[in-house]
Amino acid sequence: QVQLVESGGGLVQAGGSLRLSCVTSGGIFSSYAMGWFRQAPGKEREFVAAISQGGTNTAYNRNSVKGRFTISRDNAKNTVYLQVNSLKPEDTAVYYCAAGRRYYSGSYSDAGAEFGSWGQGTQVTVSS
Repeated sequence: QVQLVESGGGLVQAGGSLRLSCVTSGGIFSSYAMGWFRQAPGKEREFVAAISQGGTNTAYNRNSVKGRFTISRDNAKNTVYLQVNSLKPEDTAVYYCAAGRRYYSGSYSDAGAEFGSWGQGTQVTVSS
């Protein structure tokens, strides 16, 4: 079972940027599709982005991130990243990374059923 640990969250002003990281252990990182999700207070979990095992394919929640977020991975470092730019107060949430056995070229569910392993999350708070 792969373990995932997120970092990089924090308090940032609106318009600012952060780079979230997720380091994995206990599995073959390059065999996993990776994803990022978020959950705001009082709201359901929401899909943010996903990346294929080799990093050549990506998927985004276009409704919420609209080109402001970029997912990437470094298989040599067992790490997936989420670069978040032009942050808005509504981006405030706990951000989770997840690992799955397969990358899906279509849309992803907010429930994250495509992923079997999850990290504990990192808090991102955007002040206005």
